[in-house]
Amino acid sequence: MNKITITADGPYLVQGAMPLAHQHIVTNAQGESVAWREGQAVAVPGAGVYALCRCGQSAHKPFCDGAHLRVGFDGTEVASRKPYDVQAEHVTGPTLVLDDASALCAFARFCDPQGQVWQLVLESNRPAAARLVEQQAGDCPGGRLRARQRALAQGGGDAASPSLEPHFEPSIGLVQDTAKGVSGPLWVRGGAEVLSADGTAYEARNRVALCRCGASANKPFCDGSHVSSAFSDAN
Repeated sequence: MNKITITADGPYLVQGAMPLAHQHIVTNAQGESVAWREGQAVAVPGAGVYALCRCGQSAHKPFCDGAHLRVGFDGTEVASRKPYDVQAEHVTGPTLVLDDASALCAFARFCDPQGQVWQLVLESNRPAAARLVEQQAGDCPGGRLRARQRALAQGGGDAASPSLEPHFEPSIGLVQDTAKGVSGPLWVRGGAEVLSADGTAYEARNRVALCRCGASANKPFCDGSHVSSAFSDAN
């Protein structure tokens, strides 16, 4: 089973031999986030069980080296346990619905190009706009955004209708934000189970972004604090 267990004030324990690789945010000439590029893979132990740094202070990133004990890391989990569909607000366009759970924003900025995704969904009767909405929502690493076909939604806003999710195999990405000159969160893909330090499971989702700079105010999820804290994988 692909599982990530959050330890109390300590690292993420990963089980299931999930592949680990750097994932780079690609920008256009205007500096806008437009795509992902997979970078160098990171070798993981052959047993498929490994510990990833959560405090941001390890000298052996992305792996834990016990630095959380030295720095007195407070990893208290404060994020909502409510299901995504309860947290999300909905923007209904002509053909698509955009779901938005703003607390899950990891500040990757794929939502900004060409007028922002919240405006584009209102123009989703245009095929080009609809394609951008699906792409921009699907590229959101924290899964803040989700696009759905309005035709499949009862009344245009039924949160239970099928979504336009990208397909991911279970894997973990180490986000690299070159435009901001920082390293970002753990981009956990493919519906891996995330267990709280208290033993309860967070909702299994196709995409989540887990904080690894130690500074998020929405632990265990990323809130973009890696940018202001200038977090880097460089040791």
